[in-house]
Amino acid sequence: MLQGLAIPTGAEIEALAAAAGCELAGVAGIGPVADFGRFAGWVERGYAGRMGYLTDHRAALRADVRELLPPARSVICVGKLYNGPEPYSTEFTDTERGWIARYAWGEDYHRVLRAALSELAGALERLCGPFEWKICVDTAPVLERSLARDAGLGWIGKNTCLINQARGSWFFLGELITSLPLLPNDRLAADRCGNCARCIEACPTAAIVGAPDGRYEIDSRLCISYLTIELRGQVDEELRGRMGRHVFGCDICQDVCPWNRGAAVTEAGVFAPGDFAPSLERLAGLSEDEFQAMFKPTPVERARYRGFLRNVAIAMGNSGSARMLEPLLKLTAHADAVVAEHASWAVRTLESYLDSALGRPQ
Repeated sequence: MLQGLAIPTGAEIEALAAAAGCELAGVAGIGPVADFGRFAGWVERGYAGRMGYLTDHRAALRADVRELLPPARSVICVGKLYNGPEPYSTEFTDTERGWIARYAWGEDYHRVLRAALSELAGALERLCGPFEWKICVDTAPVLERSLARDAGLGWIGKNTCLINQARGSWFFLGELITSLPLLPNDRLAADRCGNCARCIEACPTAAIVGAPDGRYEIDSRLCISYLTIELRGQVDEELRGRMGRHVFGCDICQDVCPWNRGAAVTEAGVFAPGDFAPSLERLAGLSEDEFQAMFKPTPVERARYRGFLRNVAIAMGNSGSARMLEPLLKLTAHADAVVAEHASWAVRTLESYLDSALGRPQ
């Protein structure tokens, strides 16, 4: 009991979360997170790349949510669907248009999910009375997929995404750490990846690698999402040709997952694309102010203007389209040395492809 009122059941929490706009919800218990050792090993193997926020003093906080909220007694984990009706990247063949990861098409999910969790916290306070709570959405040092699995939302697939058997993997995850003594989930979802290796086989850069414990993990240094979002500066030349038309993030390992065939589609219009798969030529011509105006409400802003142009140059080099030569030549004169170098590489790559396609001597 709290403030003389009954503590809500799991079903009641699911209903409150649904009212706040979250399709999945469950409760994880408090204590050391079982996967923290795997996370620490992943960091030690260098797979975090240059993402210092995963390896600095905050890394140890991921071992136990009580490091973030000492009186914590439960964690409510939620999943908010963002999948839309548009085709998957593996079904989209227009090489003159850039691919932006599905999660980044609409409004920034941090704001949307934080608002939903705030609404959930308010509903719980009206039911239970005051309690201590903390919202975590992606940026907080928690192992959110492990907590979501423990809360019964799904299993962690070979592509390291949380997969829900009924609805697929297109979910934003968030946590409400609470001082409420909620009853935790006691039945984990079965791992239903089986012998399937489609995500591993489909990854263009072979970023899904075997872990020492027999499971799988992501070598971020090879992952297209890392290369197009987190990595600043030069992209290794041997990886550029494998990045395809991706200008921000990558969906391939989810696109090919059998559990995403006929996956649930969100009704939340905030995640709909303002400009689905925009023209590479248009993107290459954006000024910094135009980039901000086009992408400021979305997660794409994280790549930063110069990083985004670098990605666009790589995508144009991989396009196989002669139309991309003119905008690429303009980018070779860009004031930023990294953008100019990647544009020069793209020009050489594209000219070599066109010569080969036309049977011209190289």
